[in-house]
Amino acid sequence: MVKTIALAGTFDSKGKEFLYVKELIESLGFQTYTIHTGVFEPFFQPDVPNSEIVAAAGADILRIATQKDRANATATLSRGMEILLPKLYQMGKFDGILSFGGTGGTSIVTPGMRALPIGVPKVMVSTVASGNTEPYVGTSDIMMIPSIVDVAGLNSISTQIFTNAVFAIAGMLSYENNTQLEKKPLIAATMFGLTTPCINQAKAYLEEKGYEVLIFHATGVGGRTMESLIENGFIDGVLDITTTEWADEIVGGVLASGPHRLEAAGRNGIPQVVSVGALDMVNFGPFDSVPNQFAGRKFYKHNPTVTLMRTTVEENQQFGQIIADKLNRTNGKTTLLLPLKGISGLDIEGQDFYGPKEDEMLFKTLRQAINQDKVELIEIDTDINHQEFALAAAKKLVELIEG
Repeated sequence: MVKTIALAGTFDSKGKEFLYVKELIESLGFQTYTIHTGVFEPFFQPDVPNSEIVAAAGADILRIATQKDRANATATLSRGMEILLPKLYQMGKFDGILSFGGTGGTSIVTPGMRALPIGVPKVMVSTVASGNTEPYVGTSDIMMIPSIVDVAGLNSISTQIFTNAVFAIAGMLSYENNTQLEKKPLIAATMFGLTTPCINQAKAYLEEKGYEVLIFHATGVGGRTMESLIENGFIDGVLDITTTEWADEIVGGVLASGPHRLEAAGRNGIPQVVSVGALDMVNFGPFDSVPNQFAGRKFYKHNPTVTLMRTTVEENQQFGQIIADKLNRTNGKTTLLLPLKGISGLDIEGQDFYGPKEDEMLFKTLRQAINQDKVELIEIDTDINHQEFALAAAKKLVELIEG
């Protein structure tokens, strides 16, 4: 069966470039499905006009064109793509999507790409592909290719990059992996360097019991990615041991995961075992990048590019309150495990972040704020990386899933 590649972009300002790519795709035996994301008249007739995109966002293209407000136009088109593109995919209009653009074009198309299911080929050739791509990729599987030169004109560099991108998505759609892996229930687990021993031990136990464990590094995007997969129905159980992203969210570190962390499992009734891993630390970059407002705090130079800051008693009270609030909303089986002798590899007696007062405030707040009619609270008299704690967490999760 002939596969179809959606080609989305600003056919007004970059029409010649997109027509070149369209013809190249079709020369390889694929069909194209063209989507015009520009504001003005396209260089060639698209399958989906810009009026249809902005209409999906409740706007009128003629009004947008008349206003000549680039920011508003970009925002409206991106919102329209986010709404319309997954609908077009569900209708069977295309099998994969390819786009080219600068900051504006990238901002318009990638929200729609992010709304597509994981596994659908999505390739974005962009002038910002070698920088911070998180605002464009988010928690999706968009493949970003640096354009090297601006997407403006056909030359010896741009045509080579365009060709490579076309061949890349063509390859994704031409070949299928027929290897059948044994289907196992999926467990999502959160880990940090300083909670690694816990997760490794828990993972080994869960795998022995027939589960597949996906580990998410609690670096902000890791937590958001996990929440997204839970929300989209991929996950059967959650071992959320490392909730450190809340420390960055509340205090102002660089690995914040946003205000909706710890919501997806409870909202969707997915069994979850949660702990307070690495809430003793806030993450920053190199030491000289730490904001002046934190002068005088206790720091640990994890490596030349990562500086950790010990959290305070007051901050731990805040962590306890927000975690309790999130877990109390659960619609499913939820257990909170507290490791009473340390919440990370640095928070044990003799280590740099050992803080009994800070930890006790966290535990006290959670004891008082957790609704134990909805959330089971278990306290274990070890540190978080002790084998006893790791196995208790893993066994409890199996019990919640299978019980």
